[in-house]
Amino acid sequence: MKVTKAQAEANRALIVETASQLFRERGFDGIGVADLMAAAGFTHGGFYKHFGSKADLMAEAAACGMARTSVLSEGLDAPTFVRHYLSREHRDSRATGCTMAALGGDAARQPESVRAAFAQGVEQLATALGPRQGDPDAAAAQARARMLDTLAHAVGALVMSRACPDDSPLADEFLAVSREAILESLRQRA
Repeated sequence: MKVTKAQAEANRALIVETASQLFRERGFDGIGVADLMAAAGFTHGGFYKHFGSKADLMAEAAACGMARTSVLSEGLDAPTFVRHYLSREHRDSRATGCTMAALGGDAARQPESVRAAFAQGVEQLATALGPRQGDPDAAAAQARARMLDTLAHAVGALVMSRACPDDSPLADEFLAVSREAILESLRQRA
């Protein structure tokens, strides 16, 4: 039975979305192509009809996860974003949470296409949360620098919290201490 172009595109999107979640949950090397395709409801043999390599899928899946974070952040002010991002709920949602925190360390050891997807995702997020149009160039550059600092602090705190056992007081302390430090920094900048 021949698959229509629309169905092939829908199948590909499902594979990418499934991979995005499974990679965030298990890491790039934590799941193979056969298991990934099975989780999406397809056979291993169909993989190469959609992707040239696992690295190609990794780049698309990373871009998908990063785009979701950016879309969810649009219209949020930085304090609201930080409160959500450094919450226990977000920390415990590995498969649907932040791609940067889940896979940033893995991405550093991956092909250029994967690292480029991460860089583009960070740019999108910084733009979504950063200075608004009409800000003077100097103010916009300074606001961007502050936003990148905020993102680095928040991602680092989430990574450290996730590295501890979930019920560990230290895991929650990383979130609370960093959340308050970032929010205080944002108050001082306002």
